[in-house]
Amino acid sequence: MNQAEENKQQDPKEQYDKPPFPEQSQDVPGTEDELTPKADHGEESYKGSGKLEGRKAIITGGDSGIGRAVAIAFAREGADVLISYLNEDEDAQETAKYVEQAGRKAVLVPGDISEEAHCQEIVRRAVAEFGQIDVLVNNAAFQMARQSLQEIPSEEFDHTFKTNIYAMFYLCKAAEPHMKPGSTIVNTTSVNAYKPTPTLLAYAATKGAIQNFTANLGQLLAAKGIRVNCVAPGPVWTPLIPSTMPAEEVKSFGKDTPLKRPGQPAELAAAYVLLASQDSSYMTGSTIQITGGTPTI
Repeated sequence: MNQAEENKQQDPKEQYDKPPFPEQSQDVPGTEDELTPKADHGEESYKGSGKLEGRKAIITGGDSGIGRAVAIAFAREGADVLISYLNEDEDAQETAKYVEQAGRKAVLVPGDISEEAHCQEIVRRAVAEFGQIDVLVNNAAFQMARQSLQEIPSEEFDHTFKTNIYAMFYLCKAAEPHMKPGSTIVNTTSVNAYKPTPTLLAYAATKGAIQNFTANLGQLLAAKGIRVNCVAPGPVWTPLIPSTMPAEEVKSFGKDTPLKRPGQPAELAAAYVLLASQDSSYMTGSTIQITGGTPTI
């Protein structure tokens, strides 16, 4: 979708692909190349206007999905970007290509953010490469659909919390000393914080924790002039879906929203730009819900 089409008034129900989707599955954590239909990250549509000129940003899970869309948008708004990812080298390199095409610096850092030492290394690399940290986007997450409580391995429950909420704590703690007044932290929570999906018990619990963590940290860091906010996506079409959910659920993914389709990563990027920029200067501890109409009240 080009810029003219993006700006044209459209019916949101018809703007992107709707289910049923082809039945498909991927190995965890999934890749963009195998996703059918392909996701839109704003590669052709996002046009920057200098809102983040000179900023230095860390984005976890920046290789694909929402993270890729945010990396593209941040770069086109003028930010250099460190892309943290697990092991999806091909996807990460593709994202870096778009950052560099925007004339910005891309730094790739693979590794497991569930380990505190690696989170500290991410921050160390950002400071070494950029000299400062202005924006921290805690976006990476793990989920796995399970049909019953007995099917959830204790190790998986632990890993979900370590990846989704412990890593957020590790990264915020490591980054805070390097963040000046006006810096921002943007976390990714989920509609599951408000309307938990039964088969995503561990994941939904972490997203509720992220919601609370954001509201609390926003208050804690306000005295330092560091703002903390989050985005709560509804169902979004990313490689995480076919790699962690049953094929029949993937086929109908997003159908139960009022807009009858999943969101595309490109549809979330502007919210992250808003929260990272001075346009949101009176927002901290806040959440922007982008759920396709699913209520969060």
